[in-house]
Amino acid sequence: MLMGTMPPTEVYPSERVIVLLSCVLSFLGSSLLVFTHALWPELRTRPRQLLLYLSLADLLSAASYFYGVLQDFDSTSWDCVLQGALSTFSNTSSFFWTMAIAFYLYITIVRGAPTGTGLLWFFHGMSWGVPLAITVAAVALKKIGYDASNVSVGWCWVNLEAADQVLWMLLTGKLWELLAYVILPVLYILIKKHINRAHAALSEYRPILARAPAFQPRTSIADKKLILIPLIFIFLRIWSTVRFILTLCSSPAVQNPVLVVLHGIGNTFQGGANCIMFVLCTRVIRTRLLSSLCCGRYGGLHQPSQSLEGGYQRTKPRKNTEAEQMNAEFAST
Repeated sequence: MLMGTMPPTEVYPSERVIVLLSCVLSFLGSSLLVFTHALWPELRTRPRQLLLYLSLADLLSAASYFYGVLQDFDSTSWDCVLQGALSTFSNTSSFFWTMAIAFYLYITIVRGAPTGTGLLWFFHGMSWGVPLAITVAAVALKKIGYDASNVSVGWCWVNLEAADQVLWMLLTGKLWELLAYVILPVLYILIKKHINRAHAALSEYRPILARAPAFQPRTSIADKKLILIPLIFIFLRIWSTVRFILTLCSSPAVQNPVLVVLHGIGNTFQGGANCIMFVLCTRVIRTRLLSSLCCGRYGGLHQPSQSLEGGYQRTKPRKNTEAEQMNAEFAST
């Protein structure tokens, strides 16, 4: 019905090289996130713990996509099914963990509700359990296989011979991708509005905070992350969605080389993007890494007067305001 009427999309060697490089960078970025989490226990906040699980999913996703692109399958085989199952599970799990982080920040910052281990176990059940159940069902029903690269870039996903292709494409990825397009911007906009309202209320009776050296940088960093997280996610994933829609319409534009490359990078670079955002753009992590590489020590990072995001606090301790606590919670991720 869907792909059987369309010719296979040829993935040229140059396109494969670009996507393979994206897989490698994503794998290294996810590995670096896991490494920093294991190396510095004092930085293991709950948001970063959730980020660890997202990194594990992205790491597996990058490895499975790498194998699929490298093999460039032209038919359904046992390793095609295995690769398709691993990438389906890890990619869907990545969607769930990405939304779990957004829900956690919304619950803690906007609702102010206490979060215990129960919520974490719920996230585990949803983010590992649901993708696993979907993947097992897809494999058992022989829905995973060769897809002619019309909705992939060399790797295997939903078998083009499956009669209900669209349903399984939705269940094994596209449904959660489309939901994330809506849920992530809404949650992060609500978080940002809540923080802005807290700042506005605070400034009415504590204008002196506007001159606090540690407050403005941390606020600015948190605000930038609130904007960039959903934008980066949508920018990376939108090309896959566009090719999915073009395939549904049987449009030859689905084979456009630029679109194919953007799809390949978008699906495989999530771990690299998270590394840039939460390691390289998080000052305390970046500084520790540079200190470890260049000096073999952390310098003044163990001083208790330094904030988590890198802005120095006053020597005299002062009580954190609600707005500062919210920014510290988010900027530290």
